[in-house]
Amino acid sequence: MAIIKLSAVERRKLSIFLTCLILAVLAWLFFSLSNNYEYEVKTAVRFKNLPLNKAFNPLQSDTVTLTVQGTGWQLLFTKLRIYPKELKVSLSTLQKRNFVTFTNQLKEINKDYSTQQKIINVVPDTLYFDFTTRKVKKVPIKLLTKLTFIKQFGQSKDIILDPSEVTVTGPQNELDKISFWPSDTLVKNNIDNDIIGNVNLSKSEEPNISVFPSQAQIKIPVEEFTEESFNIPVKVINNREYYNIKLIPEKVKVVFMVPLSLYENISEDDFEATVNFDLWKIDNMHQLPVVIKKRKAYLRFRRVEPNQLDFYIKK
Repeated sequence: MAIIKLSAVERRKLSIFLTCLILAVLAWLFFSLSNNYEYEVKTAVRFKNLPLNKAFNPLQSDTVTLTVQGTGWQLLFTKLRIYPKELKVSLSTLQKRNFVTFTNQLKEINKDYSTQQKIINVVPDTLYFDFTTRKVKKVPIKLLTKLTFIKQFGQSKDIILDPSEVTVTGPQNELDKISFWPSDTLVKNNIDNDIIGNVNLSKSEEPNISVFPSQAQIKIPVEEFTEESFNIPVKVINNREYYNIKLIPEKVKVVFMVPLSLYENISEDDFEATVNFDLWKIDNMHQLPVVIKKRKAYLRFRRVEPNQLDFYIKK
């Protein structure tokens, strides 16, 4: 294969040629990308100015196709993404008719977008709605939490929510599906004091459902816990034939954690220890596991000693 050898002058001419070619291509790209182009992008519809006395159901998808006018630079670097990603549509005209048109709102809609981007068309241009009478329902707030406490600390009493209920408004068939309203997840770490503050309630995913209020005040009582133990008698359950059963031992030691404010009010009566005699009659178990039931919510059971009991039947 022949190797072309260039003189110093020829190499310099080739270098100048390639440099000019690259500059020409860059200049062409710059001017081309500076021109305006039209491109399509799909985006979600978000409704505003909802009708007060009507519950509505959109009769089409909540996604529309926009024809956007922008520069080639935007087309290249944003990859057809526009900001904001939602298209806000006013439903104020639904007081008089059952549809809205984008054509009449394009000027207002474009105020939410960059001045270098302009929406020139929306498909479909008209959104139709089905109406029902708006109903009202009160449901309890469900507080969602993700809490971690410093060692020896924990929740000591019931959570206080103010308000404890929200008012949900919408069509009856949607309200029938709602039994509670969740909050945003409250995340706290290394807790050693009462939690007091506000929590936002989850936003409705359905455009025809409204919720009031949007926040609730919360108080989560937090205390230091201490360890305590009691020796309590064990009861035999499911002894239907009234056998004379002797447990060994007859009492077990229950170890638990208790909030300091409840320490003086705790007694053996707050716990119940049982063994199930069916485990011997049906499953032929020779030791019966101990089950502990506590009667106060914020006692933390840790262990029972022993956790299985020997027994014999007296004749």
